[in-house]
Amino acid sequence: MSKTSFANGTTNRITRACGIILLWAVAAVALPAQTLKTLHTFDNTDGASPNGGLIQATDGNLYGTTAGGGPNTNNACTGYHYTGCGTVFRITPSGALTTLYSFCSLSNCADGYVPFGALVEGLDGNFYGTTVGGGANNDCVVGTCGGTVFKVTPSGILTTLYSFAAGVDGFGPRGALIQGTDGNFYGVTNAGGSTSGMCALFNGCGTVYKITPGGTLTTLHTFNFTDGTNSLAGLVQGGNGDFYGASYNGGANDPPLGLGTVFKITPGGTLTTLYSFCSQTNCADGIEPFAALIQGTDGNFYGTTGFGGDNGQVCGQIGGCGTAFKITPSGTLTTLHSFDFTDGDEAGGLVQGTDGNFYGTSVFGGTGVCGVVNADGCGTVFKMTPSGTLTTLYSFDRTNAHGTEPVGALAQDTNGTFYGSTGLGPPRNGVCYENEGCGTIFSLSAGLGPFVATRPSAGTIGMAVNILGTNLTGATKVTFHGIAATFTVISGSLITSAVPAGATTGTVKVLTPTGTLKSNIPFTVLP
Repeated sequence: MSKTSFANGTTNRITRACGIILLWAVAAVALPAQTLKTLHTFDNTDGASPNGGLIQATDGNLYGTTAGGGPNTNNACTGYHYTGCGTVFRITPSGALTTLYSFCSLSNCADGYVPFGALVEGLDGNFYGTTVGGGANNDCVVGTCGGTVFKVTPSGILTTLYSFAAGVDGFGPRGALIQGTDGNFYGVTNAGGSTSGMCALFNGCGTVYKITPGGTLTTLHTFNFTDGTNSLAGLVQGGNGDFYGASYNGGANDPPLGLGTVFKITPGGTLTTLYSFCSQTNCADGIEPFAALIQGTDGNFYGTTGFGGDNGQVCGQIGGCGTAFKITPSGTLTTLHSFDFTDGDEAGGLVQGTDGNFYGTSVFGGTGVCGVVNADGCGTVFKMTPSGTLTTLYSFDRTNAHGTEPVGALAQDTNGTFYGSTGLGPPRNGVCYENEGCGTIFSLSAGLGPFVATRPSAGTIGMAVNILGTNLTGATKVTFHGIAATFTVISGSLITSAVPAGATTGTVKVLTPTGTLKSNIPFTVLP
């Protein structure tokens, strides 16, 4: 039931090949109320296929990775359909891009290649991420081992923290890391681990791991297919301290490959399967989720599936266009929306905006024209209410300069604007896959105002907290759910503070000369 056609060095179709999904990406027709602006167009020398999405850092800039491009190449990278082995970059909100690091800079790609997921900014101010291949154990063919966990400083100095070896520790980490409230990082590998039974079909079913900032890795769980396999996205830590994620394959339904799961895992490694997809007739609940979950302000988790849904007839040749869903922490799933191609196809990750609505992108579908190379639509940006009412904000189109096929999740900057990326476009002669371009970075204004965000979003009394915002210079007061806190204004985009005694879970507010800024999600005070 998966799409299996390929396009380029981003992601054009989802495939089970070698147990790794490659999403290939490629511009646009906007609705009157929305303003989409292309900030940067990649040309391969500075990267290609920015599939992981962006994050806002404490310095006020945005950071991300490209899966391909850059000055270094290797046969292993071209085996993933990329020219160049990928980069780490910084881009200002106005669009000035700086390449911080180019992968495969070391012999035999000991520093890794093809970073597919987003970065995460650690509490130490450095950035952490993963590569699908390469590392110190890069002595195998494409898709059968390797991958790294790395740290990179804001100035671009990279340290490889861990190299996977295709053994019990797993290999091919594709999703982003998350820093837990204990200061360690948590992630999943796409394959490796157990190769018993059905796991042999996937080169291993993958693992969940914990890694310290210094690089000590602990395998928390090894998937066995019945509880999932082929996890492609990172984890999210819930307010209860447990981690939640999704697997693309495995689970209780549709043997032999399985159609995906949602799972919960404790920091100690106890995993519980919360839901197996295709539990409804004709897979109306969706199948094969490839994007990370998020926790909404209501405490429930929200996500998407790449295929399935109740529009199978419309999207019959591809098994449905996917769904958006809500799932409670205990595992009760509600399908909020089934995509019908005109409003999207293969939706990626969601982000909850400051208006309470969910915003996201779809790799394909929409009303844009993609011509002969891709007749499946060029992708969309959409808004969805918590009850599932969906509005298409933008349909990408091959005929203009904004790019096509957005893969990574959107990020809402504290200035209120959304930022995202496309994996392809605009079309360029002689540059990137079949002249379809190397991808773009774009901004989308949806009319939302500025706010503040806390890093981390949960902590104990006395714990240090970074507060990100816009125009914070001159701030005179910080409160955690009404309790005043001591603070220091570091810059116009950063305040440092600590959770004050007596604080309880609730909104963080910052009083500035221009008004009061509120946190986008409640700060959770842990016992």
